[in-house]
Amino acid sequence: MSSEQAIREKVALIKDKREVLVQLLDQPNLGTLRIDVNQALEEVDDLLDEFAQTFPESTGG
Repeated sequence: MSSEQAIREKVALIKDKREVLVQLLDQPNLGTLRIDVNQALEEVDDLLDEFAQTFPESTGG
């Protein structure tokens, strides 16, 4: 397995776990933790954007 493929697999796991953060934001009793969850979500989105720019989907894989 190439190192690029290994990175793609790890980023795919992060992308899947992003949904957990989105679900946390739906919790009404989050309180001030909402700020941290929002920040984590922004950072995950930034990571995914940078990954997409660095490794564009040229072969669909």
